[in-house]
Amino acid sequence: MDNPNGRKVMDVLEGKKFERPPIWLMRQAGRYLPEYREVRKQAGSFLQVCYNPELAIEVSMQPIRRFGFDASILFSDILVIPDALGREVRFVEGEGPRLEPITADEIGSLVKAYDAEKALKHLKPVLATVEGLRGELPNETTLLGFCGAPWTVATYMIAGRGTPDQAPARLFSYSNPKAFGQLLDLLSDVSADYLIAQLKKGADAVQIFDSWSGVLGEVDFERWCVAPVKRIVDRVRAEIPNAKIIGFPKGAAGLYEDYRQKTGVDALSLDWTITSKFGRLLQSSGAVQGNLDPMRVVAGGDALIEGVDDVLEAFGGGPHIFNLGHGITPQAPLENVELLVKRVRG
Repeated sequence: MDNPNGRKVMDVLEGKKFERPPIWLMRQAGRYLPEYREVRKQAGSFLQVCYNPELAIEVSMQPIRRFGFDASILFSDILVIPDALGREVRFVEGEGPRLEPITADEIGSLVKAYDAEKALKHLKPVLATVEGLRGELPNETTLLGFCGAPWTVATYMIAGRGTPDQAPARLFSYSNPKAFGQLLDLLSDVSADYLIAQLKKGADAVQIFDSWSGVLGEVDFERWCVAPVKRIVDRVRAEIPNAKIIGFPKGAAGLYEDYRQKTGVDALSLDWTITSKFGRLLQSSGAVQGNLDPMRVVAGGDALIEGVDDVLEAFGGGPHIFNLGHGITPQAPLENVELLVKRVRG
């Protein structure tokens, strides 16, 4: 059945296929856009944009106005969750996020002190953005909410910053498995509450970003990626049974295969390392999203056209949302994004 609002992304999440798939891009509201850079400069800090509904709505709308994408994603950050839990979060220009690394003892205190109502109150400006954005968007444009997966958020809380292979979090999980499990349970519950609130404020669907799942082995992937995401999905569906959820376990390689079945997500967002053959296998059990290498958008020309055509050919036989294998990068030229959209839409 077609979506009554004409939202093609939602139709794909229901299992429908289109001759030309709907398209949106991860990080589509970002530094490659001159209008975004202007807002960011005026705001003074990244978190100022995240917590200012007027600014967050504006930057979320910018790529919709310019490219007419089929979905808009809430402008925010995965680290608003530890921020809402009272952990200091700041962003250093040119370097990324910085947090005070959390200890095992502090995790115990954080769990005991957790107040769901207080955390959601802290996130009220973000939820106001969701509500306002739904009112601003064209009726046919899907609105996506999101959160970071517990494992990925925890890696930043443990190390205090991003690291190449998240060794601090992996070591912590081996040395302090009980405390680490408590942290992931807490993050799962906060994230579920957050996604439920986004859906109630007007998000059509939500995506769970597990950007660092690829650093884990099979056993740890099951324990620290699959189980927490399943906990989120179960809690969301208990409150909103028909909620549509996209899972993105970036870098999970062969572990993608039973991720959908074990977590209960409706669609899998695929990174660019997933082969066409394996991607079609994953698509045989439901919708997939992706998976163009973001560097092809930077390169442009034949490299971009070849990559787009390969993705369209690989996934044209089933339900597919065209996207990148990760976020668009700041150095992507606008004319290449225009070419990408034009090529996808034929």
